[in-house]
Amino acid sequence: MEERPLEKLTRMALLHDFYGQLLTERQRQVLSLYYEDNFSLAEIAEEFSVTRQAVFDLLKRAEKILLGYEEKLGLVKRWQEERFQLSEILTQLERCHDGGDWGRLEAAILRLKEMLDESGGATDGHV
Repeated sequence: MEERPLEKLTRMALLHDFYGQLLTERQRQVLSLYYEDNFSLAEIAEEFSVTRQAVFDLLKRAEKILLGYEEKLGLVKRWQEERFQLSEILTQLERCHDGGDWGRLEAAILRLKEMLDESGGATDGHV
């Protein structure tokens, strides 16, 4: 199943944020112009005085490199999973607060502590 354009845009922006510094300057510039500034291939080609095909090839090569880093390191996937878990905990905390359910509140706090332990963070109240 092929990614929809907005999903691909979001994914590439995240990959660029996480791994962009591992690309060459030219690769970073082309990705930025294409995904962040919404330049067309023709506009980027004109900017760098190259052909559209050269821009296309550079863009695809940079995308492949970013996807390779993610496949090996999984930083974006881990970040997304942690954000999802934190969102669930926040929802649980809000419900506990609104309903005065202190048992669930304690469970949510323990879950946060576990997440911090897994990521190497402090759990003794000190950051």
